[in-house]
Amino acid sequence: MAGLGEFEQVVLLAILRLSENAYAVTITDEIKHHTGRSPSPGALYTTLDRLEEKGFVRCKLGEPTSKRGGRAKRLFTVTRAGTIAIARAQQSYRSLAQGLQLPEWNRA
Repeated sequence: MAGLGEFEQVVLLAILRLSENAYAVTITDEIKHHTGRSPSPGALYTTLDRLEEKGFVRCKLGEPTSKRGGRAKRLFTVTRAGTIAIARAQQSYRSLAQGLQLPEWNRA
């Protein structure tokens, strides 16, 4: 099974948190809210496309809206394979960090 990069993990976790409301704008907002990072649209879409190619996310088109000029949102959901991949990646990080004395830090 293909591994996950750090940003791929961030995107998958944001989609999981958003559930049925995961599209580019809300994913970006969720990432910014929880990490302080503001990914560019290009970086986000490249990552979403890569995750879809790996079979870790599925995309469907929502209903077109006049607010979006008649365009439909691309809504994303995490697949079972994506859920397993993120769980394995997170477990690997926990295993590597176990027993280490990492410094505490706070965001100001």
